[in-house]
Amino acid sequence: MTVNLAPLYAVLKRTGLNAVAVVPGANFLRVFGKDFHQMERPLVVIVPQDGEPVAVVPHLEMGSFTPLGFVGKVFTWRDEEGFRDAFLAAGAALPQLRVGARVGVEGQRMRVFDYLALQEALPGAVLIDAHGEISAIRLHKTAGEIAKLRTAIQLSEAALEATLAEVKIGMSETEIEQVLLRQLFAHGADGLSFEPIVAAGDNAARPHAKARSTYRIKPGDALLFDFGGRHGGYSADITRTFFVGQVSDHDRAFYDTVLAANAKGRAVARPGISAGDLDDAVLKILEHSQFAAFARHKTGHGLGLDIHEAPQIMRGNGQFLEPGMVFTIEPGLYRDGEAGVRIEDNVVVTETGIECLTTFPRELRIVG
Repeated sequence: MTVNLAPLYAVLKRTGLNAVAVVPGANFLRVFGKDFHQMERPLVVIVPQDGEPVAVVPHLEMGSFTPLGFVGKVFTWRDEEGFRDAFLAAGAALPQLRVGARVGVEGQRMRVFDYLALQEALPGAVLIDAHGEISAIRLHKTAGEIAKLRTAIQLSEAALEATLAEVKIGMSETEIEQVLLRQLFAHGADGLSFEPIVAAGDNAARPHAKARSTYRIKPGDALLFDFGGRHGGYSADITRTFFVGQVSDHDRAFYDTVLAANAKGRAVARPGISAGDLDDAVLKILEHSQFAAFARHKTGHGLGLDIHEAPQIMRGNGQFLEPGMVFTIEPGLYRDGEAGVRIEDNVVVTETGIECLTTFPRELRIVG
């Protein structure tokens, strides 16, 4: 494994920050090639614009941290000692980060006690939420990253097809979820992108539903899967909605509206369009339909080491799409107490348009 601090130095140059501090998570993994558990033991790496990087590492993790080849000062601590002295020693090794120094931190990742320890170690420094600027190191995927995403998506789609072959009327949502989990690992997933959503009937109208052991699928139910397997640290995020046994004309029109919005997003997405304009084009399909009242969320989000990352495909986001960006296109409609439909694809921006990494059919399908 090789540590590559160059992306963080680029952030410092671009932002004018005096230093950045990163903690375990997707950005850490991108730079160090390895992630660590975030539990009660803080692990923080501080990279200054000038001077040697510094790391505060629990003694428990030194066996994993040392092989990374970190070139800088490491301050370690044992559980019985506590981490305060290690942070103070790290701060003393960074005298340039004192009164007025601006230190960027990952506001959506750093815990409060990490923040307070860092603040005490760097008296007078100003800690700034630079989550977006730091996370931008992952915005443009390399060919290798896209290959891992492609594998994660392919194995997830194969697992879904195998799961559908086992779906029968009368099964519970949790029984179907267990089949999906088994199939994901059988098809080569090395982890889960997130806890899968398997939701039928009225539960499908809840965008973040939990599978129920008490509900058994019946004819006419919508059956929604939102899930993904991981490969090499990269996540698939796929949603497909089916109907059990039969579908009413009303639900077919409901489904076809979402399908049209999804198709619009895939047709419009290209380099140079803003994320906000893409979202607007997709949402207008829903808003100009008879089902406008049932639209609830933006079109999509970035995808990679994190299941939700930049770019956010939402109105008001003026960020322009560029080659190498990967994101979801996932319009949905949700009728409370009745049914929900979401169709989600994963796409990568190319020089001339997009490539849809998901290939699972989108046309309405009856299962069970």
